[in-house]
Amino acid sequence: METIASKTAFLKYDYIKKLMDLDAHTVAAWGKMNVQQMIEHMSDYVRIASGKTVYALHTAEDRLPKMQGFLMSDKPFQENTPNPLMPDVPPMVRHVKKEDAIAELEQELNYFFEVFNAHPNAKHMNPFFGELDYPMQIQLLHKHAMHHLRQFGVV
Repeated sequence: METIASKTAFLKYDYIKKLMDLDAHTVAAWGKMNVQQMIEHMSDYVRIASGKTVYALHTAEDRLPKMQGFLMSDKPFQENTPNPLMPDVPPMVRHVKKEDAIAELEQELNYFFEVFNAHPNAKHMNPFFGELDYPMQIQLLHKHAMHHLRQFGVV
């Protein structure tokens, strides 16, 4: 089982490189997003983790223990996991090039780490998993990143 420290290291040092090495024209094994839409989607969710973007809780309070139990497990997200915050048709890309989308994601990850470095006890609302502290945010970002890397055959 990987530790929070190893997952943090992956997000800080390895994740961006894997995305840079991913061909922009790779077809997803499932889902509707292309490579760049996935990268921009990840930026959106890092902004939620850092508290920059705030959503109300979409999960019933009595389901949060089960959701957080799954979050902290080694179980991966299933293929085609529904996301009620996403439209049926993925949004148009915000950036001209994949590299620009990656630069945005890297900036958002850096901001995320700065926020928790300055406020190590902070908790931010995730619309599906509730209030999450730093280890839980790392767990979720890593699980989410691995889900999309599998989607495009990277891991």
